[in-house]
Amino acid sequence: MYLIKTPFWLPAFYPKCTWNIPTKEKVIYLSFDDGPHPEATPFVLAQLKKYNARATFFCIGNNVLKHPNIFESILQAGHRVGNHTYDHLNGWKTETNLYIQNIKDAATLIDSDLFRPPYGRITKRQIRIIKASSELRHQIVMWDVLSADFDLKLNGEDCARNVIKHTKPGSIIVFHDSQKAWDRMSIALPIVLAYFSKLGYRFETIP
Repeated sequence: MYLIKTPFWLPAFYPKCTWNIPTKEKVIYLSFDDGPHPEATPFVLAQLKKYNARATFFCIGNNVLKHPNIFESILQAGHRVGNHTYDHLNGWKTETNLYIQNIKDAATLIDSDLFRPPYGRITKRQIRIIKASSELRHQIVMWDVLSADFDLKLNGEDCARNVIKHTKPGSIIVFHDSQKAWDRMSIALPIVLAYFSKLGYRFETIP
């Protein structure tokens, strides 16, 4: 079960996390989770380049280790990267010391002050430790719009509609540059880029 649009009350439970970027300008923040991936990530980079768009990639440490050249290509293209743990751990189901160490392991490969918990699942104790750690002190980035490109019951057009319907200035939007999401993301992302570009929006990295 998941929510396409983050309800207004949810950020109140996690006030130390970033859910959107308040602005009146036509700016939105695309983000991509779970890469780098040898097919999906180069596709995403090519699509972003067409629209002079910048995005933020929350990478899994183990995937960075497998695909260092693709990871480097993200940075060379002017995008930002963030830590998404080393093994895509669910914070609700992982003992806190193990979870924090997994983030630190990823940090040896991903030089960033941004962190996104896989599945958005993290405990308040884990948040406090991340914020207080001299090694981490990450900004914890959530989102306010899910494309749901991970949902095998949807198609790419469904995922594009999810984003178009719920996005507003300052929205942080989640796609996935992963094998699981590929069939839907590869259709939805070009639609979303074209739609918001025609409306005069800019696509920026998460500050």
